[in-house]
Amino acid sequence: MSEAAIADYGLLSDCASAALVSRHGSVDWWCPGRFDAPSVFGRLLDPDAGHWTLCPVPGSDPRTERAYVDGSLVLRTVHRTGTGSVAVTEALLAEPGVHAHDLGRDSPMVLARVVEGLTGTVRMCCEYVPRPEYGLIVPYLHCRDGQVFTTAGPLALALRAPVPLDCARGRAVGEFDVAAGQVFGFDLATATAYGPPPRRLDPVPALRDTVESWRAGEDLHRYDGRYRDLVRQHALIVQGLTYRPSGAVVAAVTTSLPERLGGTDNYDYRYAWLRDFFLTMRALWVTACPEETGRLFDWAARSAGRTGDEPVPVMYGVTGERNLAEYSLDHLRGYAGSRPVRVGNGAWQQRQHDVPGEVLLCAYLLRDRLGDVTEELRALLVGLAEQATHWREPDAGMWEERGSGRHYLASKAMCWGALDSAVKIAPLLGPRADPQRWAAVRDEIRRTVLRDGWNERVGAYTGTIGSSELDASVLVLPASGMVAATDPQMRATIEAIATGLTTDGLVRRWPDDPAGFVICTFWLVECLAMAGETERAAALFERTAARANDLGLFAEQIDPRTGAHLGNTPLALSHVGLIAAAWRLTKPTFI
Repeated sequence: MSEAAIADYGLLSDCASAALVSRHGSVDWWCPGRFDAPSVFGRLLDPDAGHWTLCPVPGSDPRTERAYVDGSLVLRTVHRTGTGSVAVTEALLAEPGVHAHDLGRDSPMVLARVVEGLTGTVRMCCEYVPRPEYGLIVPYLHCRDGQVFTTAGPLALALRAPVPLDCARGRAVGEFDVAAGQVFGFDLATATAYGPPPRRLDPVPALRDTVESWRAGEDLHRYDGRYRDLVRQHALIVQGLTYRPSGAVVAAVTTSLPERLGGTDNYDYRYAWLRDFFLTMRALWVTACPEETGRLFDWAARSAGRTGDEPVPVMYGVTGERNLAEYSLDHLRGYAGSRPVRVGNGAWQQRQHDVPGEVLLCAYLLRDRLGDVTEELRALLVGLAEQATHWREPDAGMWEERGSGRHYLASKAMCWGALDSAVKIAPLLGPRADPQRWAAVRDEIRRTVLRDGWNERVGAYTGTIGSSELDASVLVLPASGMVAATDPQMRATIEAIATGLTTDGLVRRWPDDPAGFVICTFWLVECLAMAGETERAAALFERTAARANDLGLFAEQIDPRTGAHLGNTPLALSHVGLIAAAWRLTKPTFI
């Protein structure tokens, strides 16, 4: 089977782990337990790394349409063939009786799929091919009493099927007819190999309960700005990228989906970046999710721990792990032959000066919700402000350049944002706060960036000091508060990026970047709105929002020539970028 397009995949989430299911009906990615666990189904990255297909038999040439059910991440796919039609409804199940923001606290780790006959009769195929440990293990399957049991390495799996399946060579396969009105429920439960057995849930009522669990949070998300339905849809996706036990939001649920097909820029995004912290927090704040914002801030403070002279790590595991050592899975072919396939991410050791700004801007945004600031939180915020005073040192930048580092304008602007925020909340920070010195350094940063970051020949602020190359990262300068979008030089920069880095309405990060970066395009929307060009901004916003797949999902990038999604998916930054842009069109002056 050739690779499904990245945009063909739908997201299933239980707010602890995620699965990706293709339009064809194949679950090609699932890491049970937590987002960054080893996969059981990994055909996304290699044809032999496991899948679970449930679809009309080959040759039936179905016409397919799909949608999420009633404000949930429960997916319903309708297949129409020449002999009839069926619906497949599937989800990672919620724990029984859970509501609203508790979804994911104690996930049962069950993937349920229910086939319902709609019209006529459709011949269906079930092919179950588990391959734990990223496809390293070909397990023994034991079929008895309508179930397929598997114990492989650290994982136990139990597939309950209402139809006969033949087990051989590590796979279970069967065909069955579905007539109008018939319902067939399948569920795959997982557990650790040496713990309690997999939990059993009746898939039909459990799917109904899961829909209600997702919908129970709708009334808590009150957004009254422009594009209300669209914002709520994308806020739901961000919730699906949240690891509920800790509150961390992962950058994406996949690893090593390439920025360029056949290329080597393939990285593991199943971690939580402080780089994305402020943007994610803004999105949650905009959509009136106070509980999520509080949990996310607590997670960041706990993960960072006591700060010193060394830079705070740019990313963590979902429960605060620091060491995310990177290695390659050399046995996997990679998506569309794009190797290496990586687990872990070496960027955890990089210096990125925007990190203090991400956290301190959040502290300022949430200053009225911080309550009694603990000594630990004070120490963190003061330590981050002190780290921002080292703004003169080079860093890897938000694009995580692997090398000796450069003097990125966006990084220095976020140092300005860190110190500006620290000065404003200094009364909350205790006796170690030094607002007078911080203000002096803050003002020095602004003078330097506005003077040395401007390139007269280019007529714009460039990506690094002394460079002549445009870089979309400088679009964050107005959002940091350091310079207004209406400032003549910033306004010229916005136009230079709109002209020089934009192809078919998609903003690339730099001139030879082959694809549009989704959040950069939404940053341009924000900048245009702040500059007073509301109609132009709205037109670009609507054009970009329409580039999501049929389920509203965005990957990291989009090829402007073909419209194909590229990079890891669904990318949290792309979705929070849409939310922020919609609110900016509603209220251009918000932080």
